[in-house]
Amino acid sequence: MIKRFLLCLILIVTNTLVNQSLAQNSILLLGDSLSASYGMQEKDGWVMLLNNQLKQDKSGYHIINASISGETTGGGLARLPGILDKNKIDYLLIELGGNDGLRGFSPKLIKNNLLQIIDLAQTKNIQVLLAEIQIPPNYGPRYNKMFSDVFSSVAKEKNVALLPFFIASVAINPDLMQGDGIHPTKDAQPIIASEMKSTLDVLIK
Repeated sequence: MIKRFLLCLILIVTNTLVNQSLAQNSILLLGDSLSASYGMQEKDGWVMLLNNQLKQDKSGYHIINASISGETTGGGLARLPGILDKNKIDYLLIELGGNDGLRGFSPKLIKNNLLQIIDLAQTKNIQVLLAEIQIPPNYGPRYNKMFSDVFSSVAKEKNVALLPFFIASVAINPDLMQGDGIHPTKDAQPIIASEMKSTLDVLIK
């Protein structure tokens, strides 16, 4: 009787550990065209490439891509409650602000929207990752600095991880950028996927 009980206990513990090892953390990516396969098929974008690699590696996380071209911090803030209501999310990766900057939106407005996005996630015990965003220098040094400072300020104020500008390594190579000088090419996507995997592997527990 005791042996049978112990055997059942061992099986329960083993199954629990197996299920825990198979469990995946879900990362909601709230982004814009940089993450929405702009100028190419979805299957060729860095998010899809990364998810395929994560599946192949039997990784402990996957990405739910809620990125749309042209999205702003205000648009992301408006969409987020509905997305969270429909999905089980463990992490939120915010990749927004580029379109705000390109339209010359007030840094104060951008910061306020990001703070509200983070608040929405944290009230649901979702861990937040904030991606730093950069814009072209033609907006002038004063605006560029104010824009850039938004992300470090928000990350510090909310105590969230700040990821470096995720296309920085390809943005400096004209051959890896589309004609608009803003969006990476299809050939750049595997590079971005690889670098993002290295970053997320460290942050996702």
